[in-house]
Amino acid sequence: MSSTTQRPVKRTYSSKASRQRTVSSPISTPSPSSETAYESHSEAGEQPLKKRKREDDDGEAPDDTPARSLYDSPLFPSGKKRKSTSLVLSSGKLKKENTPTTSAKSAAAKPKGKSLTQLHLSFGSSIHTCKSCGLSFTRGSPDDDVLHKAHCIRVQRGMEWSKEDKNASVQIVESAVKLKDGSKGRIICFKADAKGKLRAKMTTLLQTIDLALSAQSLTETTLAESKIYVFLLGSPESSREKIVGCVVASRINTAMRVVPADSLSSCSTEHPSSSTKRNDLVWVDIADGGIFCDPKPLPTPMGIHRVFVSAEHRHQGIACALLSAAAKTFIYRCPLDPTKGEVAFSQPTSAGRGVMMRWGKGGVRIFEEK
Repeated sequence: MSSTTQRPVKRTYSSKASRQRTVSSPISTPSPSSETAYESHSEAGEQPLKKRKREDDDGEAPDDTPARSLYDSPLFPSGKKRKSTSLVLSSGKLKKENTPTTSAKSAAAKPKGKSLTQLHLSFGSSIHTCKSCGLSFTRGSPDDDVLHKAHCIRVQRGMEWSKEDKNASVQIVESAVKLKDGSKGRIICFKADAKGKLRAKMTTLLQTIDLALSAQSLTETTLAESKIYVFLLGSPESSREKIVGCVVASRINTAMRVVPADSLSSCSTEHPSSSTKRNDLVWVDIADGGIFCDPKPLPTPMGIHRVFVSAEHRHQGIACALLSAAAKTFIYRCPLDPTKGEVAFSQPTSAGRGVMMRWGKGGVRIFEEK
């Protein structure tokens, strides 16, 4: 038998002019003519032809740039970007695949913001002054509220005294002091530069007194030369005593004599030239008025820096009892007489001026704190 060998038949492509010009649609289907042709013959056992790309009539390879759709043409303005659609060849079937745009990707990648809180502006004053203790604080502030609560209790009811009196530096001045209401207390004394727990107790006590009197804190030099007299009163509710009164006394050198108000009025009516003398006096300002002092310094051994009594225990004679104890024991075996000008006060408050006049009977002087 003779066998004839079949030669592979070459496929040709239509000319460029004979192809129909069509407008590509948004979804374009690949045509068989655009695919790569494979030519083989299994029976002859020839090697398969290599993959060849289609060439144009001019001999140039076609451009790999993807075809533009109608939506990319100038006929459609680019106001909103549409979702791009591509065709994927999967197991011989064409499937649509929606590719998210750049704006969709950025929106998905953007993290969710934190929840917002509505705030309100308050144009009212938040500063409140307590009528009981006189302390001004910011209402609603946690720190101010805690400070005010502790301060108000100390000013109103006093401060607790536990076992600090067992310190060796504490001296009992009066063991049984009877008050106007019949209750009895005692007066103790210790140095202001004490150490240990007594120092911490004294610091808290002086801070409370300074806040209540709106006074500056005493310097370390002043405290080193001072003694603190404390009035302790027993409480029926507790076995512990409470500090209901305090006097801080120190050694001074000079003070100014207080000019009585009646002498100023009589001089102004009887002597026309008294106004010139009045201008030479020193005016000590007080909340409800003031007092005049002679600027000439006079020798004075003891000065009173602080006088304080808790609000619930006032008008019982506690302040006068503390002042008398300080005048008797401040200098060892040398009692002082306030009526003779041997005791002086620092700038007093309106209540302190009343105590000064009643206790010293007009003889107490005024000194300037340093």
